[in-house]
Amino acid sequence: MTSSEGSGVGEGDAGGPQLTECPFCQIVAGAEFAPVVYATAETVAFFPLHPASVGHTLVIPRAHVRDLWELDQALVEPLFSAVLLVSRALRNVLKPEGLNVIASSGAAASQTVFHLHVHVVPRWEQDRIGPIWPPADPSIDHAAANLADEVRQACAELA
Repeated sequence: MTSSEGSGVGEGDAGGPQLTECPFCQIVAGAEFAPVVYATAETVAFFPLHPASVGHTLVIPRAHVRDLWELDQALVEPLFSAVLLVSRALRNVLKPEGLNVIASSGAAASQTVFHLHVHVVPRWEQDRIGPIWPPADPSIDHAAANLADEVRQACAELA
């Protein structure tokens, strides 16, 4: 399905137990309506029920993936290509002063729907969202320097 094929999602590939438990799988399957702005064979982009700003869009894989940590390498390119396309479309239409792209993994990171979704959030100075980053903490800055070697090693092992 392409972005020109309607304002909602039709038939999808998210059947089985996920359909009844996952609201995003229900959107993919057409069991729930969402204002879709873009869709491909692998992804769907739609406006959430409670947007943080005008144009706030969620981009999801059609396949049920719990979070970024569980994302299969084969879905990385189609998912983030859709994120980039949607962000450019929002820039063209809304002319925001900035943009946040956020993918939360786990409850500690404020993930509330456990189907991977990337928030594409247009931003303006003085919008209702405000700053999303806490003030600097020198103790964290120092710890990060010591942690770099360990993370480099883990990256090398995973690559």
